[in-house]
Amino acid sequence: MIHHYSQSPEALERWYAGPLGNHIDGFAKLLFDQGYATNTAQTKIRLVADLSRWLERKQLTVRDLDLDENRINEYLKFRANHLVPNRNDKPTFRALLKQLRNDGLIRSSPPAVEGGQIDRIENDYGRYLTQERGLTQSTLAKYLPIMRRFLIVRFGNSLISLEELSPDDITQFILHHAQACGRRHSQVMMTALRSFLHFVYQKGQTPTDLSTCVPTVANWSLSELPIFLKPEDIERLLQSCDKSSIIGQRDYAVLLLLARLGLRAGEVVHMVLEDIDWDAGELIIRGKSFRQDRLPLLQDVGEALATYLYQGRPRCSSRRVFIRNMAPHKGFSSSTAIGDIVRRAFKRAGLQRTHKGAHLLRHSLATQMLNKGSSLNEIGEILRHEQPHTTEIYAKVDWMALKSLAQPWPGEWNHE
Repeated sequence: MIHHYSQSPEALERWYAGPLGNHIDGFAKLLFDQGYATNTAQTKIRLVADLSRWLERKQLTVRDLDLDENRINEYLKFRANHLVPNRNDKPTFRALLKQLRNDGLIRSSPPAVEGGQIDRIENDYGRYLTQERGLTQSTLAKYLPIMRRFLIVRFGNSLISLEELSPDDITQFILHHAQACGRRHSQVMMTALRSFLHFVYQKGQTPTDLSTCVPTVANWSLSELPIFLKPEDIERLLQSCDKSSIIGQRDYAVLLLLARLGLRAGEVVHMVLEDIDWDAGELIIRGKSFRQDRLPLLQDVGEALATYLYQGRPRCSSRRVFIRNMAPHKGFSSSTAIGDIVRRAFKRAGLQRTHKGAHLLRHSLATQMLNKGSSLNEIGEILRHEQPHTTEIYAKVDWMALKSLAQPWPGEWNHE
């Protein structure tokens, strides 16, 4: 595979030198599979070859070099004394270590030690959330940073003594941080704190269950109107995609899934090729709490997916439907990428809205269905709401039904 990137005998001799020389072909194949451009791949291969020659000067072989993050950092410091550091150096070496570990050539990565005690607490709490509570990685991405910030604010660089936590610590943290965020984020913050404090109490690390001291954020049922787009604005978003380009084909398919089927951003991110049942004309949706549902594969959605898969999707080993266009070719890391696709479409379409997230299209679908005569039960089935009351908010935009419930103003008289 290395010959794909160079036929020069001099270059090949340099690349094969040192204890990593026998593994450079495997690394080159990894770069090829991930879709890196030739120039970028050559730069990464030269970097690994430089590391290999540095290890050779230290008289280390693959088996005894004990290559890990510490050894890489040692080499990067040496390299910085001779060359200008490049921001792509560390990602390159992370990929190399992962490949060597997968091949069983070096030991597995050690547990994270950066931050010491706080990392151990975070790892324990993360295992509890996934193994005992069954929460998804997207939920962990919300809870763990809040837990970490709480401990840093309370203990700083001092030794963390969970038994010293008090209700005042909780109050001070909430008063300081809740002012800078909206109601929704405040609710998540309270839930995460309550969960973490109950966890440490269960483990016997606090004498009392401080989770009961975390206040609740007012959340009056049906207190807000759902925000939505008009059908013509939805079409403007869809038509803003350049379907002659690879990115345009991908973004058009993503927007259709959001607008026609009401998928959540996370559901789009984690969709895999096996979720598309072309014969049955259905999509398998992997939703919240590991729930799986089936939705009909509408014609325009199916055509957009087929066009992207056959013409635009980069070749790679990932089974995800939607792939990063730039190397490394792999699935999106989070729902943020879907939100970015929606925001870029708003900008192209010239639509000015305060809310520009992916969930806006989900609300818009529900509102369109309601205006066309669908019942709340039917809307709840399409949106896959677990509880019927979740769908009730859309009753507030059913103008005709609400008008029929309006009563005459007391004292109103007939002028005729």
